Amino acid sequence: MLRSLSRQLLVSVMRQRWYCTATDGETRLANILKVKFPGAVEIKVDDISGGCGAMYEVHIVADEFKGKRTVMQHRMVNEALAEEVKQMHGIRINTQPTQEKADS
Repeated sequence: MLRSLSRQLLVSVMRQRWYCTATDGETRLANILKVKFPGAVEIKVDDISGGCGAMYEVHIVADEFKGKRTVMQHRMVNEALAEEVKQMHGIRINTQPTQEKADS
């Protein structure tokens, strides 16, 4: 019964997290990325550790990634967040270059 209650509590906390505003860590990381990638058209940072700041998922679409392989794009993000990453358990990085609009 205790195990079932713990599982329900965890699910409840995770559901509530979807409705919360950004955490301080999410805001801080997003602001750093906005400065480091001024050509970004999309920056999304999610604390996937339940709000404690141990693990983040970052998604960036930016001009700065054009012509670069994925590993280089991820290296650029790691370098931009070097000091912050030292305090984390882990980070998931998703990047892509901006797409040029097709002529209509």
